[in-house]
This record gives sequence, C-alpha cells and structure tokens, in this order.
Amino acid sequence: MTQQGVRWTADQVLALAPDAPSRKAGSKLGVAGPWSEAGSSGEGTVWGLCKGSGSKPYQTVVDITFAGDSAGPAYKCSCPSRKFPCKHALGLLLIWAGQDGTVPEGEPPAWADEWLTARRKRAENKASSAPSPAAAAPGAAHRRAEKRAERITAGVTELEQRLSDLLRGGTAAAEQAGYGQWEETAARMVDAQAPGLAARVRELGAIPASGPGWPVRLLEECALLHLLDQGWLHRDGLPDELAATVRTRVGLPAQPQGPPVRDHWLVLAQYDTADSKLTTRRIWLYGTDSGRTALLLSYGAAGRAPALTLPVGLALDAELSGYPGQLRADLGEQFTTPAPTRLRPPGVRVSEATAHYGEALRKDPWLESHPVTLSEVIPTPHKETWQLTDPDEDLALPLTPAASARPGLWRLVALSGGAPLTVFGECGHRGFTPLAAWPKDAEETVPLC
Repeated sequence: MTQQGVRWTADQVLALAPDAPSRKAGSKLGVAGPWSEAGSSGEGTVWGLCKGSGSKPYQTVVDITFAGDSAGPAYKCSCPSRKFPCKHALGLLLIWAGQDGTVPEGEPPAWADEWLTARRKRAENKASSAPSPAAAAPGAAHRRAEKRAERITAGVTELEQRLSDLLRGGTAAAEQAGYGQWEETAARMVDAQAPGLAARVRELGAIPASGPGWPVRLLEECALLHLLDQGWLHRDGLPDELAATVRTRVGLPAQPQGPPVRDHWLVLAQYDTADSKLTTRRIWLYGTDSGRTALLLSYGAAGRAPALTLPVGLALDAELSGYPGQLRADLGEQFTTPAPTRLRPPGVRVSEATAHYGEALRKDPWLESHPVTLSEVIPTPHKETWQLTDPDEDLALPLTPAASARPGLWRLVALSGGAPLTVFGECGHRGFTPLAAWPKDAEETVPLC
C-alpha cells in the first residue's frame, strides 16, 4: 500500500523502464483508452487488460511490494516482449500513478492472483531452503582461501616489480610503450585471482592516452597501486576494518556482517555505469532513523538493465545488511511497499563535506568519492566549468568535468534560479557530482542523473 495514500509519480514509474524506447512506448499506453478491468490492491499489486493488435487483450500484472527476491517490482504480461518491464507494465503503472479513478482498489482476478500466489510461494520456498552457512565444509573453504591468498601474493609481488621497472625507466616511456604490456599485466592479475588489481592495472594502462596532465595522473595511480600492494603484503598488521578494505580492493569477495539494520530508507539516487561486459547500477539510500548512508549495487550483462530498481524519491521500510569497512549493503526483508516521501536527508556545509571525505579516505585510501548532502549551495559558473558555492562560508566545491557535461547540470541550475538549494551527490578529489536536489520549498526529490 502506498504511504498515506500518495502514489508514485510518473517520473518514478518511467525510471523503471529498461531503455528510452520503452519509456516512450509506455508513455503512450499511460492513458485509460486501451485499458479495461484495471485494478489495484492494498497489498501493492496492480493489474489490467490492455488492448493490442490481436483479438485477445494482454494480461498485465505488477507486484510493487519488492517481495520474494528483493530485486525490485515484478512484472507479468502475456505480450511477447522480452523487456522487463514491458511497455504494457509501464503504461499500467502510469495510469495507476495518475490517481484519476481508472485503477480502483479491489480483489485481483483469477489470472493475476494465480501468478501472485505462485510468486510468493516461490519466495517462501527459497527462504526455507536456503543453506545455512554452518553447513559448508570449513576445512575445504579454509584451504581454498589459503591457496588463493598465495596466488594473490605472487601476483602482488610481480606487480610491484612491474611498477619499479616503470619508475626506473621513467614515465615518459609509458606513452610509447602502449597499452599492450599493461593488458598483459592485468591478465596476470586475473590469473592470480585478484580482479580488483586487474581492473586498476587496466585503468593505469589507459592513462598515457588520456590527454594533457597524464604523467601526474599516472604517478598518482602508481602510488595508489603500490599502497594497495603493500597493504596486502602487510595485511596481518592492519586494523581489522582497513584489512577488510584491502581484501575487498584486491578483489576478494566480501560477505555482509553484523545484524541487519531496519530503517526507513530514502532513495536518493540511482544511476548506471557500463563497460563492454557489465552494467553496474548504484542506488544510494539514507536511513532516517539511523542517519546512515548506504549503497546498493546491482549488475546486469552488457546491454541489459540490472534487476534491482528503486526510483528516486521513494522510501521503504526495510532491513539492510552492511559489508565490513564499506558503505555497500544488501537489501533484505521489506516490510511495506516503497512509497513516495517528502522527507530529505539533513545537509552539511561545504567545509564539513570536505572534512567528511577526508575522514572516509583515512578508512579507505583508494576511495574515489564519498556521498554527502550539501545545504544552502548555489550552482555558479567558474571559468569553463561550474561549482557549488556556499555564500555564507565563501567556499565552493567544483563540479567534476563529467558532471559539468551532463544534462542534469542545467536541471540543477534551473531548480536553483540563483537561490540556495540542497544537493545530494558524491564528493571526491576530482570534485563534486550532483545526483539529486531539493529547492528550498520543494517537497519532491528531483533526480539529476
């Protein structure tokens, strides 16, 4: 059920679309005309029949309770589309969000109830059949972990020699050497079962072709790689939290630790990054009771959207399980259907934001950026880029070059209109990336990415 009778907005519905063509097609179906027998239940389900090109209408049902696999809303439609959600599911949610009486509350028809019942039964069976961690063979797991650690140590030692050779020969030679040698080194790190190191080596290999100022950036990345190598080699002498960070950065899998935290989590931002093999979705949450900021990660194969979707501006009563030394968390049991909220996280001034980033670097020296909510800042142009200015402190945070090139920048400028506003984003050594904003008297979260 939606919170206090408030339903999702059209923007939040369209944020579920897997691509731009789906958003366009779904918008066309977001009117009452093609729909019949549409309805919704207080348990967070919506259903309806959509007239298509065939003689039979498409049966469409959406479960927005995030039940079962906790991967986001679930969809079922009799159309042949392979996209999830399909245009019919998007159109159905749009007319539901319109609150014009087209989707009254009631009991689901048999065809919708059958799917909903089966979905919940699968979730119950999955939960009851989940193996206990204690059931694993501890001896075999320990031996595998020791063997992998030995491989990583060998890879780290080889990488240290490779960095020494680079610095001994001079960084000027790196531009002529080309990318091939670094790709070979990255492949050796993969063989050493250290995918985190492999990724950083590939990034290092691309720096000489990255434009003016590359020698400085190359030295910076070499220093960070050297620090990570030394952290691994001396991990037994590190504090537990920092040692866990080193293991994660090298590429060892981590597991959530400690009891889950139940809170009312605000969805602050959601955005995707993609490479040739993988699409990564990042979702930032803020707990109104705990004051914690958490990051949910979801992955999809190249060209496919990740399963987990939480539109910006929603709030959910749920449990999160955190990872040691990280802001990352896993979404656990959810107790209510996510619903729009007028709440926002408390903000800090620019000086506090940079201090928070510095403290985060102490715990994780390889951290690119840290989430922060800035209050009372104004987007202002500065030379060829933009910055967020705190007029009271007479301080400013520059936007990252990537943020200055995004369409969301102009949305942010328009929202401000020269007046202070609250902005959530990621603060790092390259600048600030705005992800969401709230004008002074606004009630809704405005996504910027």
